[in-house]
Amino acid sequence: MKRIKKACILGDAMIPGELFKPGFDKYLSPYVEEVKVGDWETNAQTLQFRRLEVEKKGPEIEIVPEMITEKDRDTEIAMGLFVPISSKMMEALPNLRIVGVCRAGLENVNLEEATRRGILVFNVMGRNAEAVSDFAVGLMLAEGRNIARAHFAIKQGEWRKAFSNSDSVPQLKEKTIGLVGFGFIGQLVAQKLSGFKTQVLVYDPYANKEIVMKAGVKLVSKEELFSQSDFVSIHARLTDDNKGMVGKEEFALMKPTSYFINTGRAGLVDYKALFDVLKENRIAGAALDVFPIEPIPALDAIVSLDNVTLTTHIAGTTTEALTSSPGLLMEDITKFLEDKNPLFIINPEVMEQEGFKKWITTIRK
Repeated sequence: MKRIKKACILGDAMIPGELFKPGFDKYLSPYVEEVKVGDWETNAQTLQFRRLEVEKKGPEIEIVPEMITEKDRDTEIAMGLFVPISSKMMEALPNLRIVGVCRAGLENVNLEEATRRGILVFNVMGRNAEAVSDFAVGLMLAEGRNIARAHFAIKQGEWRKAFSNSDSVPQLKEKTIGLVGFGFIGQLVAQKLSGFKTQVLVYDPYANKEIVMKAGVKLVSKEELFSQSDFVSIHARLTDDNKGMVGKEEFALMKPTSYFINTGRAGLVDYKALFDVLKENRIAGAALDVFPIEPIPALDAIVSLDNVTLTTHIAGTTTEALTSSPGLLMEDITKFLEDKNPLFIINPEVMEQEGFKKWITTIRK
């Protein structure tokens, strides 16, 4: 067996490089001669800004990370979380064969360029699915039952019991919940809501019919979901095709007693349209963990509304979600190296390219 010459781990403020090391030692170390471990961005606030810009505009807006030098040109595997894997970085690492990111989203990877250059790309599906699904259900309860508002009132010295939804405060039992998107997270939300005896509607043009049937949910049109649901919760991935998929028309369909929950992507929603329906009390409320600009600008008018719960993009941030994902990534890459049915390969067509086939054959000997 020929060992891989070098691996580069580029952590960041959310998952530092040192937290990748245990996973590397457990899974990949037998296959790699040398590993370089460092961090792409160590400041949490700066990371938040940079990664959101990359998610909106793509990895090509970033320069090659400073930790990548001429001495790293023999790197064959590069891994990280939010580090931008751009064409410039691929040019700086001409021997790259595998790239892996510890997240489901691929906004920070130039996938087209990686495929063209014969670089196999891995992600980690569902790494924070438990965390986000917990949070989505929590936001339904927090917004509908005024938990955050009551807490804030007590902190301000007020014993508040009257709220904008006081005439129709909901319990979750037997409510109709609409899930936009039925991937790992949406499926877990449905599972966790089953204890409340809810009816779950799903809008997802790409949903697996067998999974839908097994989950006991009902596939419906987008219009039916928005018009019938007591809570609408967003769990779709953001693509060029579905940007702004929830706007004036969808909000106009919602019942005045219904709630809108977004722990997915801000880009899926027309933010102004949402603000307008909340301001005019055309829906009962909303709970948001994602925003077009983060941190929310101090003058953002949505902050002044009394029928919205706002959190700081923390739905997926649990200890388990962060610490386990590097190991999941490296375990899957190891499965590929050992020819044992990996789960997270994004561009399998690379495996049919002659240059890549020659490379992996030497590793597997």
